[in-house]
Amino acid sequence: MKFNLSKVLLFSFIVIIVIAGLAFYAGVLTKNSLEDMKTEENTGSFHFETTTDEAENSGKSPSQPHIEVEYAKEGWATHGGDYFNRRFSELEQINLETINELKPEWVTSLGASLDMKFSGEATPIVVDGIMYIATAENDVLALDAKTGEKIWEFRPEIEEKLDTVCCGWTTRGVAVADGKVFAGLLDARLVALDQQTGELLWETEVADWEEGYTITSAPLYYNGKVYTGVAGGEYGIRGRIMAYDAEYGHEVWRWYTIPTPYEKNGDTWPDDEDKNWLHGGAPVWNTPAVDPELGTIYFVTGNTAPDLDGSKREGDNLYANSIVALNAETGEYVWHFQQVHHDIWDLDPTNPVILFDVEIDGETRKALGEAGKTGWIYFLDRETGEPLIGIEEKEVPQLAKQKTSPTQPFPVGDSFVPQSITEEDVERDLADDFEGQIGSIFTPFWDEPITLKPSSFGGANWPPSAYSPETEYFYVLGTDAYVALSRQDEDAYEEGGMWIGSIFVPVNDAPMRGTITAMDVKTNTIAWQVVWDANAYSGVLATAGDLIFVGHNDGRLIAFNAKTGEEVWSYKMDAGANAPSVTYEINGEQYLSIFAAGNSLAGSVHGDKVYTFKMNGSWDGTPIDASEKNDGGALTGKDPIETDTTGDTSDSFELGLSIYEGNCLSCHGNMGENGHNGPNLQLSELAENYDGVVDRINNGGSTMPAFKTILTEEEVKEVARYVNEVLSKADE
Repeated sequence: MKFNLSKVLLFSFIVIIVIAGLAFYAGVLTKNSLEDMKTEENTGSFHFETTTDEAENSGKSPSQPHIEVEYAKEGWATHGGDYFNRRFSELEQINLETINELKPEWVTSLGASLDMKFSGEATPIVVDGIMYIATAENDVLALDAKTGEKIWEFRPEIEEKLDTVCCGWTTRGVAVADGKVFAGLLDARLVALDQQTGELLWETEVADWEEGYTITSAPLYYNGKVYTGVAGGEYGIRGRIMAYDAEYGHEVWRWYTIPTPYEKNGDTWPDDEDKNWLHGGAPVWNTPAVDPELGTIYFVTGNTAPDLDGSKREGDNLYANSIVALNAETGEYVWHFQQVHHDIWDLDPTNPVILFDVEIDGETRKALGEAGKTGWIYFLDRETGEPLIGIEEKEVPQLAKQKTSPTQPFPVGDSFVPQSITEEDVERDLADDFEGQIGSIFTPFWDEPITLKPSSFGGANWPPSAYSPETEYFYVLGTDAYVALSRQDEDAYEEGGMWIGSIFVPVNDAPMRGTITAMDVKTNTIAWQVVWDANAYSGVLATAGDLIFVGHNDGRLIAFNAKTGEEVWSYKMDAGANAPSVTYEINGEQYLSIFAAGNSLAGSVHGDKVYTFKMNGSWDGTPIDASEKNDGGALTGKDPIETDTTGDTSDSFELGLSIYEGNCLSCHGNMGENGHNGPNLQLSELAENYDGVVDRINNGGSTMPAFKTILTEEEVKEVARYVNEVLSKADE
C-alpha cells in the first residue's frame, strides 16, 4: 500500500485544527458557565435552561392535548378545582330551590393552629372519597370525606423560631396525584407523602428559610412534575418558581422572577454595586394554572424589595408585579404582562390566575383573568399575553425621588373597589381632627404620609376568585380600606431581615369594607356587587346550582344567587370562615366543605374545624376529634434545638414576648413595626399607656380582635407590659 505524504500531512493538519476548535469551544462554554455561576452571587443554585426543541426531541412535547381540563364534579382534585383554577363545580343538587335544606353532616376538629399567629387558608382536596387538608402549622390530615373520620396524619416539626413569614403562619393546601400528597412547608421544604398512609416518601429543601424564603402556596402537580414558588418578598429574596420530579423529588428546572443584568429585561433593574436585583423580591405565593393544550403554566409574581422605597431600584423592575407564562416542560419564558411598573405601593398581584374560553365579537378566545390589588381585573389572551378587552397606558403623578414610572396600565372597564379618597370619604370615615394629605391610586409619597386607596390589602388579595361558564361572570372578593404611606431611610439589605423601605400605617379607627363582585368577562364591568362592613377574605366557590359560596370573618358561610347577588343562605360556625369552600359527590349526594380556622390578618376568631354540609345533614353537634397523634405516626422534621439551661437565663419579659409572637406578630411585626394591618407600636401613643394597652388587648379595636376570651388575665398583663415597656421604647 502506498501513502501520499502530502495528503496525510493535510489530513493531520485538518484534524489538529478541528481539535483546537473544539477545545476553544469547550473553553468558551466553561468560561460562560463560570461567569453564569458568578453572576448568581451565592444564590446557592444554578439556572439550567432547556429549549423547546430539546424537550420535543427527548419525546416530551410541552403540549399535552390528551390531558383534558374538565370542570370539577365528583371530586375536588386540584387547588383551583381544575387545571384552569376556575373553582366551578358542575354539581347542582344544592341549588336555589334546595339550599334551605343544606345542613351540617359532620364536623372534625384537627387539633392545631389555635394561636393568633396562625391563619387557616387551605382548600380541601377531595379524591376518591378521601379529603386531604392542611393546617396553618403545616399538618396534613387525610379524612373520610363522607364521615369526617381521620385516616392518617402527618405533623411535621417546623422550627418554632421561624420569623421570616410576613403575614402569619399558613399554608393554602396540598396537591394530590400519582399516589402521593405533595405539600410545601413554611420552612421552604417540599415533601411527598404516600397517599394511602401519609408516610414520608421524599423531602427536598427548596430554599433556606433563614435567608427569608418560605412556602405558603399549594403546589401544583402536572404531567409528572410538582411546581412551587417561594414567598418572602418582604425579606429581600430573589423570587423563583421551580419544577420537581414527582417520583423522586429532584429539581427539573427553575425560573428566576428577576433576571440578571445580562438577560432579557435585566436592564429594568439598576446594575450597580448594590446588585439590588439579587434581593429584589418578586415572590410567587400562588398556585399556577396550566393549559395542557398550549403546554403553558401561568402565575403572578409579587412585590419588589424594598417594597415602598423605589429610590434604590430605578426601572420597571421586571418581572415583579407581573402575570407570567412559561413553557411547562422546560421553564422557558413565553410572555409576561406587568400590572404595576416600579411598584412603591405594595399593589402586587397575589390572586391566582384563572383560565377560561369566551366568545368575544363572534370569536372564541383563549382567555386569562387575574384580579389585582389595584382593584382591577386584568383580562388577557393567554396565547399572546395581549389585552383581551383593552388596557391603556396612562400618565400618572411623578416624584423624582421615588423614580416613579411615567405611566401605568389602566384596564378598560370598572374597578371593583374605590381607587381614590374624596372629601366626602374624609368626612364620613376619618377622624374629625384628620388633617393629612389624601391621594388616589398611583399617588407617590416621600417623607410626609399620604392616605390612599386601595391599601396594601387590595383590591383583591390571596383569596381565590372563581369563574362560571353559565353566567360568564368572574367572581372576586375585595377589600376597601385606607392606608397611610411614607418612605423612611432604612439600613442596607441584610440577609433574612425584613426589607420594605417604610412602614404600612393603617388609618386608626377608619372602617374596612369588603366587596363581593360579579364582573362580566366580556366587558370587564360590574354585573352586581355586595358590600360588607368587614373585608371579604375567604375565596369563592361557584356551582351549576346557580350559587356562589363565600366565607365571612364572623364565621358565616354564605350562599348568594350567582346571577343577582341576593343572599339566599348562611350558617354560622365557631371561627372565622377565611378559606375557600369546595364541593364534591359521594354515592349520588353532594357535599360542601370548608376549613373554618380564622385568620390573623382578618382579626377573626380562631378555630380548627372542617365543617361539611349536605342536604338534610344530620350532625349531632359533637365534633370528631382528630387532634390525637397516632402512635409512631408520620412525623418528620429537623432535630429540635437544644436549649442551654446552665446559669440564669431568665428574662422578665420572656412570657410577654412569647404571647406577642404567638398572637400579635403577624399584624404588628417584629419588634412592633413593619407588620400588616397593625399600627407601629414603637410610634404608638396608646402603647405608652399600660392601662390603655390592657384595655385594647381585652376589648379589641376597629380591625383588632378582642383577646379577653382568648388570653388569661395574666397573659394579657404580661403582653401589655412587653408592649408598654419594651416595644414602645424600642425606637428611643
